[in-house]
Amino acid sequence: MPDIVEPAIIESWHAHVYYDPATTRPVAADLRAAVEARFPVTMGRWHDVLVGPHPQAMYQIAFANEVFPEIVAFLALNRGGLAILVHPETGHERIDHRDRALWMGEVLTLDLSKLKPE
Repeated sequence: MPDIVEPAIIESWHAHVYYDPATTRPVAADLRAAVEARFPVTMGRWHDVLVGPHPQAMYQIAFANEVFPEIVAFLALNRGGLAILVHPETGHERIDHRDRALWMGEVLTLDLSKLKPE
């Protein structure tokens, strides 16, 4: 069994909401507005072009550990068919995006070469 990692190392969380600028941006906008109205989060910019390791247009939602149970449940129930990546922030970018990722909907292939190696 691999070494146990304690949840106390999680500083916060990110959710990346993926969309197609030509077809599903309105769905992503509705979800964004609903999240902003309900949760204490920090919303990232709209990225209609690829950024970082992400293979589709997306925006980021940053949130505290305390918000995790409610916001993840909300996203699961209201994602409108969009793919969403949820991952912890532990200071280990590549591991957090690759090994500790939670996916809703389609699992997309990230370009992990764009993240700091361990």
